[in-house]
Amino acid sequence: MDLNLTGRTVLITGASKGIGAAAAEVFAEEGCNLILAARSTEALEALCERLRSQHQIQARAVPTDLRDPARLAALAEAGKDVDVLVNNAGDIPGGTLESVDEATWRHAWELKVFGYINLTRAIYAHMKTRGSGVIINDIGAAGERMDAGYIAGSSGNAALYAFTRALGGRSLRDGVRVVGVSPGPVETDRIVTLMKAAAQRRFGDESRYRELMANYPLGRPARPREIADLMAFLASDRSAYTTGVVFTVDGGLSARPG
Repeated sequence: MDLNLTGRTVLITGASKGIGAAAAEVFAEEGCNLILAARSTEALEALCERLRSQHQIQARAVPTDLRDPARLAALAEAGKDVDVLVNNAGDIPGGTLESVDEATWRHAWELKVFGYINLTRAIYAHMKTRGSGVIINDIGAAGERMDAGYIAGSSGNAALYAFTRALGGRSLRDGVRVVGVSPGPVETDRIVTLMKAAAQRRFGDESRYRELMANYPLGRPARPREIADLMAFLASDRSAYTTGVVFTVDGGLSARPG
């Protein structure tokens, strides 16, 4: 299927690894030019160099911490003409109400919740002026399948569900589409590290971490590419009537009772 994305410009946050890097790869394969943002300068530059070489596209690295208002404003200015914004940066830690203190909670939300909202606010204004654009929010299925052991993340993701639906429900009048992708477990560096630690505690051997995934659908987490492919489709004109919705990609976990 030709998505007709060639020549469009895509801004991706949290792009140095995981889902963000997979999204950069997919959009580069589709012929898109890229503006990639993350805190890791070295990894970001290396990814841009590889994608430029392999796909003959333009790729610009903009090292950014979205918690810093000045850096966020600079990124928004660099991306004011983008056709697609993929909000992806976030690292909300696990923990219960008792174990996550206010400072930790606020620090996490400054990146994922307010980072998404503030960058969207800036980029949306330019898209509205042009009468076109797509905003894709990478959220997380904990916003739908609530977890008291991940209370800051569940609450933040639920807020982004509401943000995506509320804005996307009216955005087509401005020629803009706003959608969400909400993954369940995805095999990123972060989840592998967590699972290895859990395997070390349970079995005394971190190399057995895949045994802890046996109850996942298909016996594995989602692959980053499976999330990124959906993002590319949603960004394309093949999905021109899609806005104000969040697509859960978790192998059916959120649909299970209990």
